[in-house]
Amino acid sequence: MTTTPAPDTTLPTSPGSGPGSGSGSVSGSAPAPATAVAGTAPSAVPAAAAAPRRPGPPPRPRPRVLLLSTAGSVAALLLLVVVGTVLDRPLLIPPLAASMALVAGAPDLPLSQPRSVLGGQLLSALTGFAVLTVAGPGLWSAAVAGGLALGVMSLARTPHSPAAATAVIVALAAPPFWSFLGLLALACLLLVAVGLGAARATGRTYPAYWF
Repeated sequence: MTTTPAPDTTLPTSPGSGPGSGSGSVSGSAPAPATAVAGTAPSAVPAAAAAPRRPGPPPRPRPRVLLLSTAGSVAALLLLVVVGTVLDRPLLIPPLAASMALVAGAPDLPLSQPRSVLGGQLLSALTGFAVLTVAGPGLWSAAVAGGLALGVMSLARTPHSPAAATAVIVALAAPPFWSFLGLLALACLLLVAVGLGAARATGRTYPAYWF
């Protein structure tokens, strides 16, 4: 009698699940982790910004520069005394000592340049004489003259802070117009000349510009 073969009960396998396919995962298992997109970098915590450096005092000058600058300032002011004695006129006034301190101690500043030393002093003196003509001598006039001198020097681009005191002196003392201006110009030129010599001796550049 002929025997009927038994039906095949083997489950069909999915494509790629056979031996050597490398998958071998059964339906319902956890999916593979997602890979990073090419070209993307992991997020990083930004570095803390450096705190701004607080300004401090200027560095101490080299001993040679310090000595020669101080000697130049002393020599310039003594020269004003000598020339004033010869001319029998007071040539050394307090604002000029402040001017020489700038020229010898900070020759790079705009306030120290010849344009500012000469121009600032003369313009401030003229401002003092203008206030003197309108209001007469006195403390009120001196206060106005000193304040106005700042504006005049700023407009003329001749900033020189010691010159504001020159305007105050003019408004207080009412000196002779022409002699005061002439002696003031002479004194400023002497200061600039000594400043040139001091700069050469210390190896610094002065002036940065003339006019």
